[in-house]
Amino acid sequence: MPLSFEGNGKLSAQREQFADSGYLVLPGLIPTSLQNRLTPEVDHWVDDGLRSLSIAACSDPGTDVPPPLMELELPAHGELLTHEPLLELIGDLMETPFVFHHLHSDRHGPGVPGKPWHHDREPNDQDDPKLLMVHALHYLGGLDGTIGSLTIVPGSHREPWSKSALAHLGSVELPGEVVIDTLPPGSTVLVNSALVHARRPAPSPPGTASRYFIDACYCQTGARWQPVKPYWRHMLATARALDLDGGRWPELFGERHFTEYARSA
Repeated sequence: MPLSFEGNGKLSAQREQFADSGYLVLPGLIPTSLQNRLTPEVDHWVDDGLRSLSIAACSDPGTDVPPPLMELELPAHGELLTHEPLLELIGDLMETPFVFHHLHSDRHGPGVPGKPWHHDREPNDQDDPKLLMVHALHYLGGLDGTIGSLTIVPGSHREPWSKSALAHLGSVELPGEVVIDTLPPGSTVLVNSALVHARRPAPSPPGTASRYFIDACYCQTGARWQPVKPYWRHMLATARALDLDGGRWPELFGERHFTEYARSA
């Protein structure tokens, strides 16, 4: 069974669980007050076209110009990115300094399609599989099985899969999988980024509310990681200018932990 966040600094059991299974379920990690500020920011991000502009800035092969606004510039998003209980847990799991990699924010409406089996780990310049990359999957309204389910394969982070090696299977049931479809509001699932997972579609009955979803990625230092946004330097510089780390996490927005951006062929 997944462990809950203990919040007392004695996290050796979580560390062992995470190393073995590749994930931790953290019910109610995000305080209600922060949830209430994040939700309208996600609406603004989606409804005002900012998410589309961000995607366009990442997909344009001819420019590194950043979008007019980034997720971390939204006040509550910046607070979530550096939420102290989350960073303390990540620090305990990694046992070394770590660096922020990226932040994504979205709103999933009823009937959202599934997402095939995949993992999200990016390469580093030492090709060292022991260095951790983690994704914090934040479900602001929780999960109730009405807008797809997070489905994972515990232990799959230890296999040398390519990102899309199982994508041809869609989101069909796999041996040993775990379906996470019941979580209270403000819950987070912390996954090793190499863990194979999928979003399995589910029927959305009339009146189903949209799902508010934010994911943030962090990497263990010790190698240089490949960024996923061409304007990554601007992103990190903005985070430093906003003093998002509060002086507590000196490596969190350090440029020296990244390679140059590699555009897709």
